[in-house]
Parts: sequence; structure tokens; C-alpha cells
Amino acid sequence: MTEPWKSLAEFRVVADGLDHPECVACGPDGTLYAGGEAGQVYRLDDGVEEVGSTGGFSLGLCLDAGHNIYVCDRHHAAVVRMAPDGDTKLYSDGTADRRMRTPNHLVFAGDGTLFVSDSGDWEADDGVVWAVEPGGEASILTTEAAAYPNGVALAPDATYLYIVLSLGPSVARLPLRDGRAAGPLETFVALPGHVPDGVAFDVDGTLFVSCYAPDRLLAVDPGGGVETVADDWRRVVLASPTNIAFYGADRRTLAVASLCRWHVAATTMPVAGAPLHYPVVP
Repeated sequence: MTEPWKSLAEFRVVADGLDHPECVACGPDGTLYAGGEAGQVYRLDDGVEEVGSTGGFSLGLCLDAGHNIYVCDRHHAAVVRMAPDGDTKLYSDGTADRRMRTPNHLVFAGDGTLFVSDSGDWEADDGVVWAVEPGGEASILTTEAAAYPNGVALAPDATYLYIVLSLGPSVARLPLRDGRAAGPLETFVALPGHVPDGVAFDVDGTLFVSCYAPDRLLAVDPGGGVETVADDWRRVVLASPTNIAFYGADRRTLAVASLCRWHVAATTMPVAGAPLHYPVVP
């Protein structure tokens, strides 16, 4: 790995006192959200406000145009939809033939399709990725991403779905056409010696990867070259960093959730994050 771009002094705590946040996500107005290990969903806007709770364990989050929050809930083995007032309803738990097991992270396409990684069991190589239609009807997008699929991100031009394989360890990508797989899964970058977790693109096509272990943030250029953005061997600022998200009015701030602590840290980046999709979902 290269010398880090950033010192840890360039990160600041933007929210503290959270319940071991695994996930962060940006809303359509640039507001940052985070989750907690007892199912909490927090809005981090000039303070910490608990929007509601699933009563389970919040993993990945994303939002739609109506500020509804879609929560991968590990305890309920389902995607839960939380309204802005905190009311929760089951959105999808798979199909009658196959239920979700460990929904972990999710991202919207422009047409409202929700791509959901389902990690399965650790070291069992039984993970899948789901495609959930607007309204909650689910189907399996791919079974090839079996090695504990985790963070997911759409390429800025939406031609590929990028999928973290925590036990690859690697980031793979799946070509897409009309919300369906258009070819086989391929390795984008191998990350030996790491347990990658979260991913987010900037507008230049650089893919940022947070690593649960070691406590490190990486940058992968479009050609697959890897650089170290930040490293925290003391595990104080970045402590088992899991999900990451660009947020703010200009999307120049990158937030990092630390599962093994109680805060979300953030740093200003030289390039803005790629725009996300916030569809209108019935």
C-alpha cells in the first residue's frame, strides 16, 4: 500500500454517542443518516436525532425521493422501509422459495430497482445479490457473488454494479442492462490482506473502499490502481470502518462509520461524490 493521502487529523467527528454505527447514507437533500446495532436509524443534521427503530440490527441504508429510509435488517432478515416519521413496514424479505438471510447493503437504480447484497453465512460462500422491484417484489440478480457480498455501488454511468466480496477479498463488478445481469461477474480489484466492507464513487470514477480490517480507507482508480487514503492502526478515529458515504450540499464530505466505536467521522475530499439515485417509490 502507498503512504496515506490523509492524516487522521484531517478527520473530524460529526456525530457521537451512536450505538455502534455500521452504516451511513446520504439523503436526497444531502443530509447524513446512520444506523445502530439495536435497529436505530439516526438523522445527523446539526445533532443526532433518532428517526425510529426497526427493533433489529441496522446494516446498510439508502433513501428514496420521499425521504423514506430502506434498512437492511440483520435480525429480521429483511429490507425494512422506514417513513420520515419513523413508521416501519416490511419492504422485502426475498421470495417464497428463498428468503433473505443476511441483507447487508443496498443501492437504488434510477428506475427504482433496489440492489441488495445478501451476505449469507461467514465463510460459507452462500451469498447472493437481489434485485427488488419498486413495491418489494424480489428476484435473485446473481449467485456468483458468493464470498460474503457486502457493500454495493452503481457505477456513475450505471453500466456496472460494484460488489464488495469481503472474503474475496476483492471488489467485483456485474454488467447491467435494464436492471438485470448482462454478463458474468468479474473481479475489478483484488485486495489481499484486507476485509473490504463499504464502497462509494466520486464523480471522477474513483472507487473508495472502507476496510473492516485493517482499519483503512482505500482509493481505487478506474484502472484498478490502489492507494491508501487513511490508515488507523490505533483504531481510534477509524475503528473497523464499515460503510462510507459522500454527503452535504456539494457532496464533498466523506463520512465513515466505525462499527467498533460510537461515532461517525468525516473528512473533506478533493472531488465530490458521484450523484446517487433517489427514485419515487410507490
